[in-house]
Amino acid sequence: MQTVIIIGGGLAGLSAAAALAEAGFRVRLFESRGFLGGRATSYPLSPSEEDSEVIDNCQHVLLGCCVNLLDFYGRLGVRDRIRFYRNFYFIEPGGRVSTLARGFLPAPLHLAGSFLRLACFSASDKLAISRGILAILRERSTRTDLASISMLDWLREKRQTQAAIDRFWRQILVSAINEDLDRMAAMHGFQVFRLGFLARADSYEMGVPNVPLGELYGRGAWERTGNVTISLRSPVESFDPEAGVCSGGACHTADYYICALPFERVHAAAPCLRVDARLFEHSPITGIHLWFHRAVTHLPHATLLDRNIQWMFNKEGGRYVQVVVSASRSLTEMPRAEVISLAVQELGEFIPAVREARLERAHVVKELRATFSAAPGTEALRPGAETRFPNVFLAGDWTNSGWPATMEGAVRSGYIAAEAVARAAGRPAQFLLPDLR
Repeated sequence: MQTVIIIGGGLAGLSAAAALAEAGFRVRLFESRGFLGGRATSYPLSPSEEDSEVIDNCQHVLLGCCVNLLDFYGRLGVRDRIRFYRNFYFIEPGGRVSTLARGFLPAPLHLAGSFLRLACFSASDKLAISRGILAILRERSTRTDLASISMLDWLREKRQTQAAIDRFWRQILVSAINEDLDRMAAMHGFQVFRLGFLARADSYEMGVPNVPLGELYGRGAWERTGNVTISLRSPVESFDPEAGVCSGGACHTADYYICALPFERVHAAAPCLRVDARLFEHSPITGIHLWFHRAVTHLPHATLLDRNIQWMFNKEGGRYVQVVVSASRSLTEMPRAEVISLAVQELGEFIPAVREARLERAHVVKELRATFSAAPGTEALRPGAETRFPNVFLAGDWTNSGWPATMEGAVRSGYIAAEAVARAAGRPAQFLLPDLR
Protein backbone atom coordinates (compact mmCIF):
# COMPACT_ATOMS: atom_id res chain seq x y z
CA MET A 1 0.00 0.00 0.00
CA GLN A 2 1.44 3.38 -1.01
CA THR A 3 1.98 5.84 1.80
CA VAL A 4 1.35 9.57 2.24
CA ILE A 5 2.45 11.91 5.01
CA ILE A 6 0.40 15.07 5.54
CA ILE A 7 1.73 18.01 7.53
CA GLY A 8 -1.08 19.99 9.15
CA GLY A 9 -4.44 18.98 10.60
CA GLY A 10 -6.62 21.82 9.37
CA LEU A 11 -9.47 21.25 6.93
CA ALA A 12 -7.09 21.09 3.95
CA GLY A 13 -4.98 18.33 5.48
CA LEU A 14 -7.96 16.45 6.89
CA SER A 15 -9.88 16.44 3.61
CA ALA A 16 -6.81 15.20 1.72
CA ALA A 17 -6.38 12.45 4.32
CA ALA A 18 -10.01 11.34 4.09
CA ALA A 19 -9.98 11.24 0.28
CA LEU A 20 -6.67 9.39 -0.01
CA ALA A 21 -7.57 6.86 2.66
CA GLU A 22 -10.76 5.95 0.81
CA ALA A 23 -8.70 5.62 -2.37
CA GLY A 24 -6.50 2.98 -0.74
CA PHE A 25 -3.50 4.98 0.45
CA ARG A 26 -2.08 4.64 3.95
CA VAL A 27 -1.95 8.14 5.46
CA ARG A 28 -0.14 9.57 8.45
CA LEU A 29 -0.97 13.11 9.52
CA PHE A 30 1.12 15.31 11.81
CA GLU A 31 -0.57 18.14 13.76
CA SER A 32 1.31 20.43 16.14
CA ARG A 33 -1.65 21.08 18.43
CA GLY A 34 -3.67 18.72 20.58
CA PHE A 35 -6.78 18.97 18.41
CA LEU A 36 -7.78 18.91 14.75
CA GLY A 37 -9.49 21.49 12.58
CA GLY A 38 -6.92 24.28 12.46
CA ARG A 39 -8.77 27.59 12.58
CA ALA A 40 -12.16 25.84 12.47
CA THR A 41 -12.10 23.96 15.72
CA SER A 42 -13.20 23.91 19.35
CA TYR A 43 -11.47 23.56 22.70
CA PRO A 44 -12.25 23.50 26.44
CA LEU A 45 -12.96 26.94 27.86
CA SER A 46 -11.09 25.95 31.03
CA PRO A 47 -8.58 23.23 30.06
CA SER A 48 -7.64 22.51 33.67
CA GLU A 49 -11.23 21.55 34.53
CA GLU A 50 -12.27 18.01 33.66
CA ASP A 51 -15.85 18.94 32.75
CA SER A 52 -15.05 22.30 31.14
CA GLU A 53 -17.48 23.69 28.61
CA VAL A 54 -16.25 23.29 25.03
CA ILE A 55 -16.53 26.30 22.73
CA ASP A 56 -15.76 26.94 19.06
CA ASN A 57 -12.89 29.34 18.48
CA CYS A 58 -15.30 31.29 16.28
CA GLN A 59 -18.66 30.49 14.76
CA HIS A 60 -18.07 28.83 11.39
CA VAL A 61 -20.97 28.38 9.00
CA LEU A 62 -21.42 27.12 5.47
CA LEU A 63 -23.88 27.66 2.67
CA GLY A 64 -25.64 25.05 0.60
CA CYS A 65 -23.26 25.83 -2.26
CA CYS A 66 -20.27 24.44 -0.28
CA VAL A 67 -20.50 21.10 -2.05
CA ASN A 68 -16.98 19.88 -1.27
CA LEU A 69 -17.18 20.74 2.41
CA LEU A 70 -20.45 18.80 2.61
CA ASP A 71 -18.83 15.92 0.74
CA PHE A 72 -15.98 15.91 3.30
CA TYR A 73 -18.47 15.82 6.17
CA GLY A 74 -20.15 12.92 4.38
CA ARG A 75 -16.84 11.02 4.18
CA LEU A 76 -16.48 11.44 7.95
CA GLY A 77 -20.08 10.41 8.58
CA VAL A 78 -21.02 13.71 10.26
CA ARG A 79 -23.09 15.46 7.61
CA ASP A 80 -26.20 14.97 9.74
CA ARG A 81 -24.64 17.19 12.42
CA ILE A 82 -25.09 20.27 10.25
CA ARG A 83 -28.41 22.04 10.68
CA PHE A 84 -29.56 24.21 7.78
CA TYR A 85 -31.67 27.35 8.14
CA ARG A 86 -33.87 28.79 5.41
CA ASN A 87 -34.38 32.21 6.98
CA PHE A 88 -31.86 35.05 7.14
CA TYR A 89 -32.69 37.70 9.74
CA PHE A 90 -31.57 41.32 9.36
CA ILE A 91 -31.87 43.38 12.55
CA GLU A 92 -31.59 47.16 12.61
CA PRO A 93 -30.58 49.21 15.64
CA GLY A 94 -33.81 49.58 17.56
CA GLY A 95 -34.76 45.94 17.02
CA ARG A 96 -36.75 45.86 13.78
CA VAL A 97 -36.32 42.46 12.11
CA SER A 98 -36.53 41.75 8.38
CA THR A 99 -36.52 38.18 7.06
CA LEU A 100 -35.06 36.89 3.80
CA ALA A 101 -36.32 33.44 2.74
CA ARG A 102 -37.00 31.63 -0.49
CA GLY A 103 -40.42 31.60 -2.08
CA PHE A 104 -42.07 29.56 -4.83
CA LEU A 105 -40.16 31.03 -7.78
CA PRO A 106 -37.23 29.07 -9.25
CA ALA A 107 -33.60 30.24 -8.99
CA PRO A 108 -32.35 32.89 -9.46
CA LEU A 109 -35.67 34.52 -8.50
CA HIS A 110 -36.34 32.35 -5.43
CA LEU A 111 -35.53 35.15 -2.95
CA ALA A 112 -37.22 37.96 -4.90
CA GLY A 113 -40.52 38.00 -2.99
CA SER A 114 -39.05 38.29 0.49
CA PHE A 115 -36.30 40.64 -0.74
CA LEU A 116 -38.91 43.13 -1.94
CA ARG A 117 -40.54 43.01 1.50
CA LEU A 118 -37.33 43.69 3.49
CA ALA A 119 -38.06 46.75 5.61
CA CYS A 120 -34.38 47.53 6.19
CA PHE A 121 -33.91 48.70 2.59
CA SER A 122 -35.54 51.62 0.83
CA ALA A 123 -36.98 51.39 -2.66
CA SER A 124 -33.85 53.01 -4.10
CA ASP A 125 -31.66 50.52 -2.19
CA LYS A 126 -33.63 47.60 -3.59
CA LEU A 127 -33.43 48.99 -7.11
CA ALA A 128 -29.66 49.41 -6.79
CA ILE A 129 -29.18 45.90 -5.36
CA SER A 130 -31.33 44.37 -8.11
CA ARG A 131 -29.27 46.22 -10.70
CA GLY A 132 -26.09 44.88 -9.09
CA ILE A 133 -27.36 41.30 -9.06
CA LEU A 134 -28.25 41.47 -12.74
CA ALA A 135 -24.79 42.87 -13.47
CA ILE A 136 -23.16 39.93 -11.63
CA LEU A 137 -25.09 37.47 -13.78
CA ARG A 138 -24.19 39.38 -16.92
CA GLU A 139 -20.55 40.21 -16.23
CA ARG A 140 -19.23 37.15 -14.39
CA SER A 141 -18.11 35.52 -17.64
CA THR A 142 -17.31 38.65 -19.65
CA ARG A 143 -15.25 40.92 -17.36
CA THR A 144 -11.51 40.33 -17.45
CA ASP A 145 -10.51 42.69 -14.63
CA LEU A 146 -12.38 41.18 -11.68
CA ALA A 147 -9.19 39.78 -10.11
CA SER A 148 -7.50 43.18 -10.16
CA ILE A 149 -10.25 45.52 -8.90
CA SER A 150 -11.89 45.57 -5.49
CA MET A 151 -15.49 44.64 -4.87
CA LEU A 152 -16.07 48.15 -3.56
CA ASP A 153 -14.75 49.63 -6.81
CA TRP A 154 -17.18 47.47 -8.75
CA LEU A 155 -20.14 48.32 -6.51
CA ARG A 156 -19.50 52.03 -6.91
CA GLU A 157 -19.19 51.55 -10.64
CA LYS A 158 -22.67 50.02 -10.53
CA ARG A 159 -24.02 53.05 -8.64
CA GLN A 160 -24.99 51.18 -5.50
CA THR A 161 -26.47 53.33 -2.76
CA GLN A 162 -24.43 53.66 0.43
CA ALA A 163 -27.12 51.81 2.38
CA ALA A 164 -27.08 48.99 -0.18
CA ILE A 165 -23.31 48.71 0.17
CA ASP A 166 -23.30 48.86 3.97
CA ARG A 167 -26.40 46.85 4.78
CA PHE A 168 -26.50 44.27 2.01
CA TRP A 169 -23.24 43.70 0.15
CA ARG A 170 -20.94 44.29 3.14
CA GLN A 171 -23.00 42.18 5.54
CA ILE A 172 -23.04 39.20 3.20
CA LEU A 173 -19.63 39.33 1.55
CA VAL A 174 -17.37 40.47 4.40
CA SER A 175 -18.73 37.68 6.59
CA ALA A 176 -18.36 35.09 3.82
CA ILE A 177 -14.86 36.06 2.67
CA ASN A 178 -13.47 37.68 5.83
CA GLU A 179 -12.21 40.78 4.10
CA ASP A 180 -13.38 44.36 3.72
CA LEU A 181 -14.99 45.31 0.43
CA ASP A 182 -12.14 47.67 -0.46
CA ARG A 183 -9.59 44.86 0.14
CA MET A 184 -11.55 42.08 -1.56
CA ALA A 185 -11.00 41.15 -5.20
CA ALA A 186 -14.28 41.53 -7.06
CA MET A 187 -13.94 38.03 -8.50
CA HIS A 188 -14.37 36.53 -5.03
CA GLY A 189 -17.40 38.67 -4.26
CA PHE A 190 -18.94 37.61 -7.57
CA GLN A 191 -18.26 33.95 -6.97
CA VAL A 192 -19.57 33.68 -3.42
CA PHE A 193 -22.67 35.74 -4.08
CA ARG A 194 -23.58 33.99 -7.33
CA LEU A 195 -23.07 30.48 -5.97
CA GLY A 196 -24.60 31.21 -2.59
CA PHE A 197 -27.61 33.25 -3.59
CA LEU A 198 -28.37 32.71 -7.28
CA ALA A 199 -27.19 29.28 -8.44
CA ARG A 200 -29.87 27.11 -6.86
CA ALA A 201 -32.96 27.69 -4.74
CA ASP A 202 -31.41 26.09 -1.66
CA SER A 203 -27.78 27.16 -2.12
CA TYR A 204 -28.23 30.20 0.16
CA GLU A 205 -29.34 28.09 3.14
CA MET A 206 -26.95 28.49 6.06
CA GLY A 207 -25.57 25.41 7.75
CA VAL A 208 -24.51 25.62 11.38
CA PRO A 209 -22.93 22.63 13.17
CA ASN A 210 -25.10 21.47 16.08
CA VAL A 211 -22.04 20.07 17.89
CA PRO A 212 -18.71 21.73 18.72
CA LEU A 213 -16.54 21.93 15.60
CA GLY A 214 -13.90 19.62 17.04
CA GLU A 215 -16.43 16.80 17.31
CA LEU A 216 -16.83 16.78 13.54
CA TYR A 217 -13.27 15.47 13.20
CA GLY A 218 -13.23 13.28 16.32
CA ARG A 219 -11.60 9.88 16.77
CA GLY A 220 -14.74 7.99 15.75
CA ALA A 221 -14.79 9.59 12.31
CA TRP A 222 -11.23 8.47 11.57
CA GLU A 223 -11.83 4.98 12.91
CA ARG A 224 -14.62 4.64 10.37
CA THR A 225 -12.42 5.99 7.61
CA GLY A 226 -9.49 3.66 8.31
CA ASN A 227 -5.97 3.86 6.85
CA VAL A 228 -5.32 7.16 8.67
CA THR A 229 -2.93 7.56 11.62
CA ILE A 230 -3.07 10.95 13.33
CA SER A 231 -0.19 12.23 15.45
CA LEU A 232 -1.33 15.13 17.64
CA ARG A 233 1.05 17.44 19.52
CA SER A 234 3.64 16.54 16.90
CA PRO A 235 5.07 19.72 15.40
CA VAL A 236 7.25 19.20 12.35
CA GLU A 237 10.74 20.54 12.91
CA SER A 238 11.89 20.07 9.34
CA PHE A 239 11.01 18.46 6.06
CA ASP A 240 12.70 17.64 2.81
CA PRO A 241 11.89 14.92 0.31
CA GLU A 242 15.02 12.88 1.08
CA ALA A 243 15.04 12.90 4.89
CA GLY A 244 11.25 13.02 5.16
CA VAL A 245 9.28 14.62 8.00
CA CYS A 246 11.20 15.12 11.24
CA SER A 247 9.07 15.42 14.38
CA GLY A 248 9.89 14.71 18.01
CA GLY A 249 13.46 13.77 17.21
CA ALA A 250 12.49 11.08 14.67
CA CYS A 251 12.22 11.24 10.89
CA HIS A 252 9.44 9.56 8.93
CA THR A 253 9.37 8.86 5.22
CA ALA A 254 6.58 8.11 2.77
CA ASP A 255 6.03 7.73 -0.95
CA TYR A 256 4.25 11.10 -1.14
CA TYR A 257 3.94 14.22 1.00
CA ILE A 258 1.37 16.99 1.33
CA CYS A 259 2.25 20.20 3.15
CA ALA A 260 -1.04 21.65 4.40
CA LEU A 261 0.33 24.37 6.68
CA PRO A 262 -0.74 28.01 6.75
CA PHE A 263 1.39 30.07 4.39
CA GLU A 264 3.29 31.81 7.20
CA ARG A 265 4.50 28.47 8.58
CA VAL A 266 5.60 26.72 5.40
CA HIS A 267 9.06 28.27 5.09
CA ALA A 268 10.11 27.39 8.65
CA ALA A 269 9.05 23.75 8.30
CA ALA A 270 9.84 23.21 4.62
CA PRO A 271 12.22 25.84 3.21
CA CYS A 272 12.86 23.56 0.25
CA LEU A 273 9.38 24.43 -1.07
CA ARG A 274 10.42 28.08 -1.51
CA VAL A 275 7.09 29.55 -0.46
CA ASP A 276 7.41 33.30 0.05
CA ALA A 277 4.95 34.25 2.81
CA ARG A 278 5.58 37.92 2.10
CA LEU A 279 3.31 37.61 -0.93
CA PHE A 280 0.26 37.24 1.31
CA GLU A 281 -1.38 39.11 4.17
CA HIS A 282 -3.76 37.98 6.92
CA SER A 283 -7.25 39.12 7.74
CA PRO A 284 -8.47 38.65 11.34
CA ILE A 285 -11.74 37.43 12.84
CA THR A 286 -12.95 38.15 16.37
CA GLY A 287 -15.47 35.98 18.17
CA ILE A 288 -17.08 37.24 21.37
CA HIS A 289 -18.80 34.65 23.57
CA LEU A 290 -21.41 36.05 25.96
CA TRP A 291 -23.28 34.18 28.70
CA PHE A 292 -26.30 35.92 30.26
CA HIS A 293 -28.25 34.93 33.34
CA ARG A 294 -31.39 34.46 31.27
CA ALA A 295 -32.44 34.10 27.65
CA VAL A 296 -32.15 37.29 25.58
CA THR A 297 -33.31 36.09 22.14
CA HIS A 298 -35.29 33.37 20.41
CA LEU A 299 -33.72 33.95 16.98
CA PRO A 300 -31.22 31.25 15.95
CA HIS A 301 -28.97 33.81 14.28
CA ALA A 302 -29.09 37.29 12.75
CA THR A 303 -27.02 39.75 10.80
CA LEU A 304 -26.69 43.03 12.67
CA LEU A 305 -26.70 46.27 10.68
CA ASP A 306 -24.76 49.53 10.97
CA ARG A 307 -22.48 48.60 13.89
CA ASN A 308 -19.12 46.94 14.53
CA ILE A 309 -20.63 43.56 15.40
CA GLN A 310 -21.92 41.79 12.29
CA TRP A 311 -23.52 38.47 13.23
CA MET A 312 -25.16 36.95 16.27
CA PHE A 313 -25.58 33.21 16.87
CA ASN A 314 -27.82 31.72 19.53
CA LYS A 315 -25.76 28.91 21.00
CA GLU A 316 -27.82 27.73 23.97
CA GLY A 317 -31.46 28.63 24.38
CA GLY A 318 -30.83 32.35 24.10
CA ARG A 319 -28.61 32.55 27.19
CA TYR A 320 -25.30 31.92 25.44
CA VAL A 321 -24.78 34.14 22.41
CA GLN A 322 -21.76 34.34 20.15
CA VAL A 323 -21.06 37.57 18.27
CA VAL A 324 -18.74 37.60 15.25
CA VAL A 325 -16.78 40.43 13.65
CA SER A 326 -15.08 39.49 10.38
CA ALA A 327 -12.10 41.43 9.01
CA SER A 328 -11.85 42.78 12.56
CA ARG A 329 -8.73 44.96 12.26
CA SER A 330 -10.36 47.67 14.39
CA LEU A 331 -10.54 45.24 17.34
CA THR A 332 -7.11 43.63 17.21
CA GLU A 333 -5.45 46.17 19.52
CA MET A 334 -8.52 46.80 21.67
CA PRO A 335 -8.27 45.39 25.22
CA ARG A 336 -10.46 42.40 25.99
CA ALA A 337 -12.68 44.29 28.44
CA GLU A 338 -13.36 47.00 25.87
CA VAL A 339 -14.24 44.42 23.20
CA ILE A 340 -16.75 42.81 25.56
CA SER A 341 -18.22 46.16 26.57
CA LEU A 342 -18.59 47.20 22.93
CA ALA A 343 -20.23 43.91 21.98
CA VAL A 344 -22.73 44.00 24.86
CA GLN A 345 -23.58 47.66 24.26
CA GLU A 346 -24.15 47.18 20.54
CA LEU A 347 -26.02 43.90 20.98
CA GLY A 348 -28.38 45.70 23.31
CA GLU A 349 -29.24 48.10 20.50
CA PHE A 350 -30.58 45.19 18.47
CA ILE A 351 -31.97 43.00 21.24
CA PRO A 352 -33.55 45.07 24.04
CA ALA A 353 -33.56 42.08 26.43
CA VAL A 354 -29.75 42.27 26.54
CA ARG A 355 -29.96 45.63 28.35
CA GLU A 356 -32.00 44.01 31.13
CA ALA A 357 -29.95 40.82 31.43
CA ARG A 358 -26.91 40.27 33.64
CA LEU A 359 -23.73 39.23 31.87
CA GLU A 360 -22.38 36.28 33.84
CA ARG A 361 -19.19 35.70 31.88
CA ALA A 362 -17.56 36.44 28.55
CA HIS A 363 -14.72 35.20 26.42
CA VAL A 364 -12.97 36.83 23.45
CA VAL A 365 -11.13 34.97 20.71
CA LYS A 366 -9.04 37.04 18.32
CA GLU A 367 -7.90 34.98 15.36
CA LEU A 368 -5.31 37.42 14.03
CA ARG A 369 -4.31 35.00 11.28
CA ALA A 370 -7.77 33.72 10.52
CA THR A 371 -7.48 33.75 6.71
CA PHE A 372 -5.31 35.09 3.96
CA SER A 373 -6.47 38.39 2.53
CA ALA A 374 -8.18 37.81 -0.83
CA ALA A 375 -7.01 41.18 -2.10
CA PRO A 376 -7.00 42.41 -5.71
CA GLY A 377 -3.95 41.04 -7.49
CA THR A 378 -3.52 38.13 -5.07
CA GLU A 379 -5.08 35.40 -7.18
CA ALA A 380 -2.13 35.18 -9.56
CA LEU A 381 0.22 34.65 -6.60
CA ARG A 382 -1.55 31.61 -5.16
CA PRO A 383 0.43 28.42 -5.91
CA GLY A 384 -1.08 25.25 -7.25
CA ALA A 385 -0.76 21.84 -5.62
CA GLU A 386 2.36 20.81 -7.56
CA THR A 387 5.80 21.81 -6.27
CA ARG A 388 9.33 21.48 -7.64
CA PHE A 389 9.40 17.94 -6.26
CA PRO A 390 7.38 15.23 -8.06
CA ASN A 391 6.20 13.60 -4.83
CA VAL A 392 5.52 16.72 -2.74
CA PHE A 393 2.30 18.74 -2.92
CA LEU A 394 0.75 21.82 -1.32
CA ALA A 395 -2.69 22.32 0.20
CA GLY A 396 -4.32 25.09 2.19
CA ASP A 397 -7.00 27.73 1.74
CA TRP A 398 -4.28 30.13 0.52
CA THR A 399 -3.35 27.92 -2.43
CA ASN A 400 -5.10 28.09 -5.78
CA SER A 401 -8.29 26.28 -4.86
CA GLY A 402 -10.63 28.29 -7.06
CA TRP A 403 -12.25 29.77 -3.93
CA PRO A 404 -11.29 32.45 -1.42
CA ALA A 405 -10.21 31.56 2.13
CA THR A 406 -13.28 29.68 3.33
CA MET A 407 -13.86 26.20 4.70
CA GLU A 408 -15.01 25.22 1.21
CA GLY A 409 -11.77 26.60 -0.23
CA ALA A 410 -9.68 24.66 2.29
CA VAL A 411 -11.42 21.38 1.48
CA ARG A 412 -11.15 22.04 -2.24
CA SER A 413 -7.40 22.51 -1.85
CA GLY A 414 -7.14 19.24 0.07
CA TYR A 415 -9.02 17.38 -2.65
CA ILE A 416 -6.90 18.99 -5.37
CA ALA A 417 -3.71 17.91 -3.59
CA ALA A 418 -5.12 14.40 -3.10
CA GLU A 419 -5.89 14.17 -6.81
CA ALA A 420 -2.31 15.23 -7.56
CA VAL A 421 -1.00 12.45 -5.31
CA ALA A 422 -3.22 9.89 -6.99
CA ARG A 423 -2.03 10.96 -10.45
CA ALA A 424 1.61 10.81 -9.37
CA ALA A 425 1.00 7.31 -8.01
CA GLY A 426 -0.44 6.17 -11.34
CA ARG A 427 -3.89 5.77 -9.80
CA PRO A 428 -5.88 8.78 -11.06
CA ALA A 429 -8.96 9.59 -8.97
CA GLN A 430 -11.46 12.42 -8.86
CA PHE A 431 -12.34 13.85 -5.47
CA LEU A 432 -13.15 17.49 -6.27
CA LEU A 433 -16.81 18.20 -6.96
CA PRO A 434 -17.63 20.96 -9.48
CA ASP A 435 -19.25 24.17 -8.32
CA LEU A 436 -22.97 24.60 -8.79
CA ARG A 437 -23.97 26.01 -12.16
